[in-house]
Amino acid sequence: MINQPWHATVFTLFPMLYPGPLGHSVVGNALTEGLWSLDVVNIRDYAQDKHKTVDDTPCGGGPGMVMRADVLGDAIEHNHPKDAHLIYLSPRGRPFNQQIAHELKGKKQISLICGRFEGIDERVVEYYGIDEISIGDYILSGGEYASYCILDACVRLLPGVLGSDGSLETESFEGHLLEYPHYTRPRVWHEREVPEVLLSGDHGKIAQWRCEKAEEITRQRRPDMWQKYIASKE
Repeated sequence: MINQPWHATVFTLFPMLYPGPLGHSVVGNALTEGLWSLDVVNIRDYAQDKHKTVDDTPCGGGPGMVMRADVLGDAIEHNHPKDAHLIYLSPRGRPFNQQIAHELKGKKQISLICGRFEGIDERVVEYYGIDEISIGDYILSGGEYASYCILDACVRLLPGVLGSDGSLETESFEGHLLEYPHYTRPRVWHEREVPEVLLSGDHGKIAQWRCEKAEEITRQRRPDMWQKYIASKE
């Protein structure tokens, strides 16, 4: 049996936005090489009137518009892969992080619903048992921009996407630590020198220095992560 690549389906009102940034750099190369695949569904194709209406006023009154349950539901019914994990990109969802990226990478397929307006009809969320995910405590014009972040974070974890699997192990948020500082040539720049230990050739001392710097930066900048790191060492 041939292994299928990790697959993502995006539901959006703006299909022209894809692949967008996902078509470039290492993630774009992986798409071209077939290490992952992407389908984009235009929700508006499932509108039922001649004006292709996808939204309506909120029941109970209030500002803005809400994406209709019947239109979005039809789009899901016709395009959502049976075994895919269905996600709605919503500011009220669970905060996205590296752990969730690993979780989603472990799924064979995921589907992402990109909201617009004031959001989508709640009955769609309830009926399909949709997982709601947020990329941060702020509001975007639509879920498309959030989908870029989530797909990029997941795809780069797939085998063969990055040149070195070792680079994943030392990145920020792996092991509850932020990443250590990086340096390259020239050795001196604006009277600032590359730390001598990094030029010593002593891999043991270099590893110790990098660990100490990662701990220092995490302790100073992310006390929440630092507490998790300390707990993991106990």
